[in-house]
Amino acid sequence: MTSSPDNILFLGPPDSPLLIWLKNQGENILSTTEKIDTGFIVNKHIDFLISYGYRHILKKNILDLLPDQAINLHISLLPWNRGADPNFWSFAEKTPKGVSIHRLDSGLDTGDILLQKEVFFDPQKETLASSYEKLHHEIQRLFMENWDKIKTGQIKGQKQQGQGSFHRLIDKESLFHRLPQGWETSASLVESLYSHERTGP
Repeated sequence: MTSSPDNILFLGPPDSPLLIWLKNQGENILSTTEKIDTGFIVNKHIDFLISYGYRHILKKNILDLLPDQAINLHISLLPWNRGADPNFWSFAEKTPKGVSIHRLDSGLDTGDILLQKEVFFDPQKETLASSYEKLHHEIQRLFMENWDKIKTGQIKGQKQQGQGSFHRLIDKESLFHRLPQGWETSASLVESLYSHERTGP
């Protein structure tokens, strides 16, 4: 068990409910969406980092300054759907769905898992947008319920098991333009479109 961090860096949108919640808890927290370097960590005396919806990849020399003190919140059941658009791919490829809080390492969504929760959906009743919102609600709740243990190192990380899957932003382009209602498209239609793509007419 370690002491609570003095200076927390939140990497993500300024209107994130999680950032607002952390401030309301009295945490000494700094936030940005901009790309950071090692000087930022050192000069601001950051001793804990939370990444949630951050659009930049953190380099190893930054993470080396925060051993076991940098986490990421990802809306997939890792190791499934590492990388971009995890919710979309979980329906397109019919893989397990859920949320994960993991340590950051030099890979992309490959760090040790601190907490996970599998989430089940009925594709007939969900759209990409509605399932996306529910996953964010689940991961925020998982974080809030366990924040005291996370920040004091009471939760031991577990290595990710299995190969899972990984996607880049560009990977969904050939499919996404065919969705009739974009993010409001039924999850069941996403499943059937991708199944047809793989098996052919």
